Amino acid sequence: MGATRAQKEVYFVKLRELITKYPSIFLVNVDNVGSNQMHQIRVALRGKGVVLMGKNTMVRRALRSILSEFPQFERLLPHVRGNIGFVFTSSDLKEIREIIIANKVAAPARAGAFAPKDVFVPAGNTGMEPGKTSFFQALGIPTKIARGTIEIVSDVQVVHAGTRVGSSEATLLNMLNISPFTYGMTVVQIFDQGNAFSPDVLDIEEKDLIDRFLSGIKSIAAISLALNYPTIASVTHSLVNSYKNLIAIALVTDYSFEGAEKAKEYLENPEAFAVAAPVVAEAAPAAAEAEEAKEEEKEESDDDMGFGLFD
Repeated sequence: MGATRAQKEVYFVKLRELITKYPSIFLVNVDNVGSNQMHQIRVALRGKGVVLMGKNTMVRRALRSILSEFPQFERLLPHVRGNIGFVFTSSDLKEIREIIIANKVAAPARAGAFAPKDVFVPAGNTGMEPGKTSFFQALGIPTKIARGTIEIVSDVQVVHAGTRVGSSEATLLNMLNISPFTYGMTVVQIFDQGNAFSPDVLDIEEKDLIDRFLSGIKSIAAISLALNYPTIASVTHSLVNSYKNLIAIALVTDYSFEGAEKAKEYLENPEAFAVAAPVVAEAAPAAAEAEEAKEEEKEESDDDMGFGLFD
């Protein structure tokens, strides 16, 4: 049964209020999310975000009704498909995403359901009686009988990600008490201050952004220098290069200034800049040798005690 006119009006008003209040929206998928799990997510988001669910037809109509006032929300319309909902927030986007996806519950494999990941049956003793060996053989799972029970010889992949779970595979996984899947709310799209983007963007670290920004500045500076077109990125390099050119001119002419004096002095007498360090290095061994000579002298005078050999 569809929503009544009054319920739709209430929903439209609620959506408008939330859009006006919160700058960020998470478009979330709630496939296989039960009512209790949804309640736990709402509790976890309390004070940080608000969850709003609704039928797709009503959501689209509500969004279209506000496009004249908020035209940027037209970008959300293509993503309103499937079992979706909204999470409105003004908190840190990474923090809210972690709260949204953190609540997951293990679920058994159901025949006909799409598998979100590969599923393997691990090697080991199953505890099942030998009479069920044919069941494993039908699925191509190598087994042997050990201590009166069926033992799987090696790990076997029984379900491939993105495919539907077969009835035999579902039965086997349930018999082995394997719940391979986890279900929870997932983020489909993020809408933040007029910009819509994939949730993968939140995985980009600040360091990556800084590195890319610096790389862009270096590229702009290189292009500006090559074209002799000054920009904020290149002006520092231009000043340094000009200063180097001035020093070069001063070195080959009689013109001089304070910065060029040291360069001229270095070229005229390079030994003065290179001698100081080796002198200190050579003084150390000389001092050690002098100290050694003193020690030997002292030992000789102690042994003589002031007497000759035949005294």
